Amino acid sequence: MQGRYAGDIGDYVKLALLRQLSATRKLGIAWYLYPDEGHNKDGRHIGYLSLPGRWRHLDPELFDALKGVAGGVRSVQTLEATELIGNLFHRIPLTSSDLPWQKRSAWRHNWFGELQTQMASADLAFADPDNGLVDNDDKRRSRAKFGKSISIREEETLAQNRPAVIYHHNTRRPGGHDLEVDYWLSQFDTNAISIRANAYSCRTFFVLNPDNELVERTHEFCYMWRNHGVRFHAGA
Repeated sequence: MQGRYAGDIGDYVKLALLRQLSATRKLGIAWYLYPDEGHNKDGRHIGYLSLPGRWRHLDPELFDALKGVAGGVRSVQTLEATELIGNLFHRIPLTSSDLPWQKRSAWRHNWFGELQTQMASADLAFADPDNGLVDNDDKRRSRAKFGKSISIREEETLAQNRPAVIYHHNTRRPGGHDLEVDYWLSQFDTNAISIRANAYSCRTFFVLNPDNELVERTHEFCYMWRNHGVRFHAGA
């Protein structure tokens, strides 16, 4: 997540999904906040806010709130201030790229420890890395851009003894996005389902350890959003 994305179409989809899934449980959001970059036009997908007839009915309260966020200071703090997504957040920025490469792994270990402490009382956790899932190759931990990712190891820890939702921005992996989603589903140690959302760009939400209620709510969300690039991905 980067603050400059706040209020864009990606936020509308993911926050509406989280509101649907967390209706009866305590949601904790780990933003995986990465410092804002300026080398591309990401985060400018706010045109949906000028089309209320097409988008607002999906979650009117959230739509109106995000219209205010996109028109003001765009940050995770302004998203939190809407008071529509709970009150449990972890937003310590992922700034290890500023460190010498030898110190980045230890820094990330401590950062994730603080995240675990902050999320301890959540019975539904959400991780929002800028790019998404990567494998557990320890060499990644010393790379400057590792802050944009969540490893399988961190995902498994976050999902211990509770459901968790993991954001993943689909890549150019050979075989296409469906095979990419199938691959990640095969890497999880726990039961998981997934939601594909293709409005403006391609993203996937993995729901780990879903109980029957979460599965039902996921299907309801996909049905409601079916005409807006959202669908349930059953897996291979």
